[in-house]
Amino acid sequence: MASSIFILDLKGKPLIARDYRGDIPLSAIDRFMPLLEEREDEEGTSLPVMTENGVTYLHLREKDVYLVALSRKNTNAMTLLQFLHHLSKVFTEYFKTLEEESIRDNFVIIYELLDEMMDYGVPQITEPKILQEYITQESHMLEVTPRPPMAVTNAVSWRSEGIAYRKNEVFLDVVESINMLVSPTGNVLSSEIQGAIKMKVYLSGMPELRLGLNDKVMFESTGRSAKGKAVEMEDIRFHQCVRLSKFESDRTISFIPPDGEFELMTYRLNAQLKPLICCESVVESHRGRVEYMVKARAQFKNRSTANNVEIIVPVPNDADSPKFKTTIGSVKYAPERSAFVWKIKQFQGGKEALLRAHFGLPSIRDEDPDRRPPISVKFEIPYFTTSGIQVRYLKIVEKSGYQALPWVRYITKNGDYQWRMPEPLTSGASRLPPI
Repeated sequence: MASSIFILDLKGKPLIARDYRGDIPLSAIDRFMPLLEEREDEEGTSLPVMTENGVTYLHLREKDVYLVALSRKNTNAMTLLQFLHHLSKVFTEYFKTLEEESIRDNFVIIYELLDEMMDYGVPQITEPKILQEYITQESHMLEVTPRPPMAVTNAVSWRSEGIAYRKNEVFLDVVESINMLVSPTGNVLSSEIQGAIKMKVYLSGMPELRLGLNDKVMFESTGRSAKGKAVEMEDIRFHQCVRLSKFESDRTISFIPPDGEFELMTYRLNAQLKPLICCESVVESHRGRVEYMVKARAQFKNRSTANNVEIIVPVPNDADSPKFKTTIGSVKYAPERSAFVWKIKQFQGGKEALLRAHFGLPSIRDEDPDRRPPISVKFEIPYFTTSGIQVRYLKIVEKSGYQALPWVRYITKNGDYQWRMPEPLTSGASRLPPI
C-alpha cells in the first residue's frame, strides 16, 4: 500500500501531492532528492527503491518529472513500481506527453485520476480505456456526474459490457525483435529474441478467447509430441486479462480481452542465432580521406523479403565531401548523426548488395577502437519468425454464438542489431576500387 503519491520536477519540487493514509508527513518528500544524489552510481543511475527512517521511496522518472510513491508499511515494491508505470501510461493517454508543462496544465484531471486509480493507497482501476469512459478532460465542468461504466464494478475491470460490432474480427500479430552483436569477422557475440503478441479485438459482448501456441512445456506436460518445432519461451509476461491459474495448470492461454488494441503477452528466447542480414565492412584511412566498402547479404530464405532496410554506418565527426556508389538502394550522409545511411526498400533473401563510400578527412587522429561505434541495422521481415513460434489455434466463444474471423500475422524486425567495424587499414595505396 502507498501512503502518498507525488509528482516532482527535476529539482525535486512537488507539482502534485496526494496523501492517502496520513501516516507519513508530506515533508518527508524533501529527503527524496538528497537520497537520490547520495545513491547514484558513476553512470548517474540510482535504485528505484530507497529507504530511510522507516520510509520507503519508490520512483520512476519520465522526461522532466519524477513519479514517487511513499510507504511506511512492508509493502510489495514491485506492485507499487508497476502502479507508477500504469500511472505514466494513463497520463500519456490523456495528455499525449508526460512532462512538467502537461502536469501544470491538468491539475484537476490528475487529482481525479489519482482518486480513482487508488483507494486508501491500494491500486484499483489502471486501464486507460475504462477511465476515459467516465473521467474526461471536461469532467469537472459537467453538472451531472456520469454513471461509472459496468467495468468498474465488474470482475472484468478492463472491458465494458454492451459492446457491439456489425462485423466481429480479431487481429493477432506475433512480433519478434532480434537483439544481436556481431564481431567484424562475423562471429555472433550475443543474440536473443524479444517477442510480443499484440492484438486488435473488435468483438461484441463478453467473449472468451483461447490461444494455443507450439509451446514445448505444454507438449511435455501433456505427453504429446509436437508435429513441428516446439518453442521454449522464457520470461513470459501476460496482460492482466489472462487467467494465470489456467496457464500454470495446463499452459492454456485463456482470457476475456479488452476492447481494441492491447499487448497480450511478451516473451524472450536465448538462442544462438545466425545473422539475418550480414554487414561485412572494410575501412581504409589515408591522409586527407577515408574510404568504406560495405557488403550486405540477406541470409534468410529466398521467398522472404526484408522491407525498409536501413544500414547506419558511423564516420568521423569532421568527415566531409561524401561520395557514394551502390548496387541497390540509396545512400544519404547524415552529419548530425556522424554517419551515412544506406536505405534498401526491399531486400530479397539470398541477395547481396555492395556500397562504396568516400569522405574527405581534414584532420589526422588516432581512433580509440573501443570508442568506434558499430554499424546499426534496421529491417522488418513479414510472414517470418526466427524462433519458429506458431499460433496453433485461436478459439472465440461468446454466449450469443456469433461467428468471428481471426487474422494472424508474423513479423520479424530488428531490436538492438549491431555489427562491429574492423580497424582501419592505413598502410600502402588504396586497395578499394575507385568510385
